[in-house]
Amino acid sequence: MQLDLHGARIVVGPALASPGRDADGVSEIRSAAGAHRIAIISDSNVAPLHAQPLATSLGVPADDCFTIRAGEASKTRAEWTRLTDAMLARGFGRDTVVVAVGGGVVGDLAGFVAATYMRGVPFIQVPTSLLAMIDAAIGGKTGVDTSAGKNLVGAFHQPRLVLVDPRTLDTLPPAHLRNGLAEALKHAIITNVPEFDWLMAAAPNLVRAAAPDSVARAELVERNIRIKAGVVARDEREGGIRKTLNFGHTIGHAIETVAEFSLLHGECVAIGMRVEAMIAASLGIAGASFVDRVEAALLALQLPLTPPTPMRAEAVLTATRADKKARAGQVEYALVRDVGAPAGADRGYGTAVTDDVVLGALTRAFSA
Repeated sequence: MQLDLHGARIVVGPALASPGRDADGVSEIRSAAGAHRIAIISDSNVAPLHAQPLATSLGVPADDCFTIRAGEASKTRAEWTRLTDAMLARGFGRDTVVVAVGGGVVGDLAGFVAATYMRGVPFIQVPTSLLAMIDAAIGGKTGVDTSAGKNLVGAFHQPRLVLVDPRTLDTLPPAHLRNGLAEALKHAIITNVPEFDWLMAAAPNLVRAAAPDSVARAELVERNIRIKAGVVARDEREGGIRKTLNFGHTIGHAIETVAEFSLLHGECVAIGMRVEAMIAASLGIAGASFVDRVEAALLALQLPLTPPTPMRAEAVLTATRADKKARAGQVEYALVRDVGAPAGADRGYGTAVTDDVVLGALTRAFSA
């Protein structure tokens, strides 16, 4: 599978997971990098599995490979400073291409490094988690978190190449696979009923711990890349239809902030989708049956309905006010009427919701 998206070439297929590394994947990176000097950025979990062997295949010196500690806590301005200072110390110039090898945290941070280093250098995404493959690596969003919330400092910076090898998911822990399934569910809900039905039919094979279905998993990756790319192709800078991809994320990001990023992104988005479905029902935008469908889908994908530890609804409400979608003192939500029916097309797919409605939905969700 190959797609072109705003200057980014997206390639899906065997590339990195074979012993000795697949020559086609290495040649794809070499071709996209051109004569540029390569800086590889990865994390402490992924580097020994995929980044270091890739560096060897590409002939990249060990000192040109930079590693962050795995986890959302590394997606900060402090790590951006450390990485850019290290690259400057190594003499990287305008002829640099950054190669991000890892999950969404690595891709977002490395992409922001590339977007800002020497006022912008090319970069390549090699996503190794399901969430990164189907969401974070597609679309050109880069950035870091702050104490006020997620992704509040960043830039749009399209990669030259996104190289996706679904076989790297063999090294992914089950919790991180489910992390990506939350984004797949979001895609299905905002797209259409057949996509939702396919995901629900495939759910038992996708979540089983023993002998996961690699065929269903590969199809899941391709389906979701096409969905995400199709939306971004129509709205690169999130001025309209791309906002639908934020379903579940306003509440989800707030939960991540309150939890001090101790929960996985997908877990928080899962809870966020349930709460935002409740908000839509409270406003009369959606029916109670939509809330039921969301809850049933979350359970089928083994995703949480509520935070694993007690959390104050008021604290989550307060955290939503730092969301990037806040306008004139009110937070906009990407609400959905029903599967395949995003709300608010006449308002650019953003719906302003008052605090009392949000607090009511949070209180009900956290108590049930």
